[in-house]
Amino acid sequence: MTKSPPTSSNLRLVPGEAEIYDLMRKPETTTDRVKRLQIEARALAAEQVEALERVLKQAAEMAREIAEGGDAYPVGARELAGRLASDLPGKAETLKAIVSRSF
Repeated sequence: MTKSPPTSSNLRLVPGEAEIYDLMRKPETTTDRVKRLQIEARALAAEQVEALERVLKQAAEMAREIAEGGDAYPVGARELAGRLASDLPGKAETLKAIVSRSF
């Protein structure tokens, strides 16, 4: 006599990002948790500033293209884009220097 498969299972799927607790590790103290979260927050902040730096460089390149775009763009737009093209790379470098000193 063959058994039919169970209708319900005790198994369940967990998301891939689910945290696994190490049973051999002692519980994290509040102080340890605060330190860990501060380190994570600083890392995330550094990533965001680096992303801003990349976007500023991309914007500078786009502004340069507009500034050199000729009559297809209005005169005022070309002039403003020219100023942005010269200003933004310096701003990106300033951000980079600030981050390197802070983190």
